[in-house]
Amino acid sequence: MKRKKRVRNKIKYSKFVILLSLFLFVVMILRVVELATAKEIDGTNLQELANKRTTKKDIIEAKRGTIYSSDNEALAINVASYKIIAYLSEKRTDNKDDPKHVVDKEKTAKELSPILGISEEEILQRLNKDVYQTEFGSKGKGLSELVKNKIESLNLPGIDFVESYKRYYPKGQFLSYTLGYAKSSDLEDDNIVGEMGIEKYYDKILKGKDGSVTYQKDLRGYRIADTKEIREDAVEGKDIYLTIDSNVQFFIEQSLNKALSDYGFEWFTMIVADAKTGAILGMANSPSFDPNKRDIKNYVDYSITGYEPGSTMKTYTYMAALENGVYNGSETYKSGVYNTEDGTEIGDWDRNGWGVISFDRGFALSSNVGVINLISRHMNAAMLRQYFRKLGFGNKTGITLPNEMSGDIGFKYETEIYNAGFGQGITTTAIQNIQALTPLTNDGVLMKPYLIEKMVNPTTKEVVYKGKKEEVERVASTDTVEKMKSLMDDTVNGIGNTGSGYRIDSHELIGKTGTAQIANEKGGGYLSGKADIISSFAGIYPKSDPKLIIYASVKRPAGGSQKPISNAVKEVVVNVGKYLGTEQSIVTDNIIEYKLPSFINTNIEKAKTTLTSNSMNYRIYGNGNKVIKQYPPKNEKITNKDTIYLITNDSKYTVPNVIGLSSKEAKKILEMLGLKVKLDGSGYVTNQSIGENTEISNGMEITLSLSPKYNE
Repeated sequence: MKRKKRVRNKIKYSKFVILLSLFLFVVMILRVVELATAKEIDGTNLQELANKRTTKKDIIEAKRGTIYSSDNEALAINVASYKIIAYLSEKRTDNKDDPKHVVDKEKTAKELSPILGISEEEILQRLNKDVYQTEFGSKGKGLSELVKNKIESLNLPGIDFVESYKRYYPKGQFLSYTLGYAKSSDLEDDNIVGEMGIEKYYDKILKGKDGSVTYQKDLRGYRIADTKEIREDAVEGKDIYLTIDSNVQFFIEQSLNKALSDYGFEWFTMIVADAKTGAILGMANSPSFDPNKRDIKNYVDYSITGYEPGSTMKTYTYMAALENGVYNGSETYKSGVYNTEDGTEIGDWDRNGWGVISFDRGFALSSNVGVINLISRHMNAAMLRQYFRKLGFGNKTGITLPNEMSGDIGFKYETEIYNAGFGQGITTTAIQNIQALTPLTNDGVLMKPYLIEKMVNPTTKEVVYKGKKEEVERVASTDTVEKMKSLMDDTVNGIGNTGSGYRIDSHELIGKTGTAQIANEKGGGYLSGKADIISSFAGIYPKSDPKLIIYASVKRPAGGSQKPISNAVKEVVVNVGKYLGTEQSIVTDNIIEYKLPSFINTNIEKAKTTLTSNSMNYRIYGNGNKVIKQYPPKNEKITNKDTIYLITNDSKYTVPNVIGLSSKEAKKILEMLGLKVKLDGSGYVTNQSIGENTEISNGMEITLSLSPKYNE
């Protein structure tokens, strides 16, 4: 009985095992069916998984476009670049006599260290890692062909290179703030990204679009023959041609570098534009940087950044008055100091003033009080603001550079309105001023400044975009244009005016100077240091047939001197004038050259007749009948824009008014009259310690207060 019972138990157990086995077999079959028919299991797309295991996609890298100047100088190009890697796994080596991995780590570290600029210890640390291969950080990337060849000549086992490309700027610091720079992204060595300037603004256009090749691979990663290939060609980045003329750009940068070397300043910006089209021919900031090294100390591009412009703004205030029909250049006012209704005292740069003068004269002398009287008598805030906005102030020009500012022309109260009229308390940009000057060179039509000449498909050479001049609207009449050009001419080429430091006898440069105080960031008001200024110049060249518009600004020139900006502007005008063939002859319709004879011992009436017949200006001191001294001396070449000073044989002389004359000129005249001269400062005479018409006595000493060019 026991045996039968045991048999029955075994039969039951066997049935259970068989049924369990059948159940598991059915489950397995169902799972197989599910895997074979389902598109997704446990959130995983089976088709995608299979493709990833058997499909390979190679990227076809698009070439970044080249940036050129208008005269076809390559400014930003692509060059071969290399990343160094070291293979550490011994599995790479099949033949010990020809090792494919790093064998002698100490030797490798010692020989690579001086070339890569990485310490031996750091290199050894990387070589001692338990990995298949290693890299050497940022200093092991972006290597040139020359460095690669130098390392290869060492014949170090296990050292290899991965080739890509990097952005290279053949001219170094040339046009740096405008070009900006592009570099490899932190995530991908091959992904070049524009991070500043044109490189950033047009990053997508320059970058193009990468292509790819997708194909099937076997288990070892090799391509399976005769399988379908999916290919998407790369779209090369567009080549960009700027309106920049490399010669004009060179002249600008040369002048700024010389100013930095000779004088020093915090920053200096200058733009030169085509007067007829608004195309930017050159623009630079100093100090600069090398985009290859990215040794950038200041990321601000001052050609598109707002700052208080100072008296260059008087140009547009006068234009507003002319366009509103309220300007009378012969109307007079008392210069010096103006007291507003709220008790604020606003003065001219020379608070003693020049007596009662006309508005025309006030422009040439850059009188703040003149602007205030013009506004208070004939204008208002709405009239001024409306015209400023018409010229483009308060809005971006649309120049194709990142981070352009719109400036701020918000003013409301009496003092704010007056200050705005002479460029304080508001902010404008250099590029806005270039735009605002275009009506004076285009018969009253405002032109939009632009920087792109064309964009070209590098493969087909098709021009896909072409820049051109863009007229915004007419903002000034012909009469306004001619009047303003006349005022700007007098400012630069008249005797003793604020722009006389910019006069070039052989060139018809006209313009308006400006000096703005720097606002105190730690509190209200303005800084009072001699160098705490931003000096600017808005110029047109040449007057008779304008070819160029120039705007320049310098912050904190050493000692408050105007020489950095005036010398730089004149240097650029002379060089560009020769380059463009616009240099004027000394003898023109307005300028007459004269070689001085000696008038010593000549009858005064004869001397006057001679000078008058040659259209020369002169001043006579004393009531004698014969010339005993003269300045300038004989054989000196002068023009009808200069003045000859004659001393006669009188027994008594009186102190002349020398305000507005250069220190050299004033000192010479006073010394010829028997005065001892003491100079306080440098530049032009702004005040004299002894008043005009005071009788000169033996041993009399006069102190002349001087200012670098003119503080406005």
